[in-house]
Amino acid sequence: MLATLQELGVMPTFSRPSVSNDNPYSESLFRTLKYRSEYPEKAFENLSTARTWVQYFVHWYNHEHLHSAIKFVTPEQRHNGEDQEILSQRKCVYQQAKLRHPERWSGEIRNWDKVDEVLLNPEK
Repeated sequence: MLATLQELGVMPTFSRPSVSNDNPYSESLFRTLKYRSEYPEKAFENLSTARTWVQYFVHWYNHEHLHSAIKFVTPEQRHNGEDQEILSQRKCVYQQAKLRHPERWSGEIRNWDKVDEVLLNPEK
């Protein structure tokens, strides 16, 4: 298999044992892809069908999926600079809710400050 991959110009990567940061972003993306309810149970019928499904997934992932690592905004909102206003509005909603019903809160409101850097498996 290694020889075939090399003939095709594919350079395989080998994860090192107990090292979780070799390719965490691609693994995280692939997990999200696999767990979509639309993920096919069987192989795609042809390349065109596969491409169509992946195009749909990429659109959903970038324009609809709320990413927890960037405070539940979409990548599109983040890249367009819309996230700051969204997060500011959320902070106001939480502050007002806490003022109206302080008995529901045991501590501070959720932190809705913009995340500057996203890390998977950050060092402790």
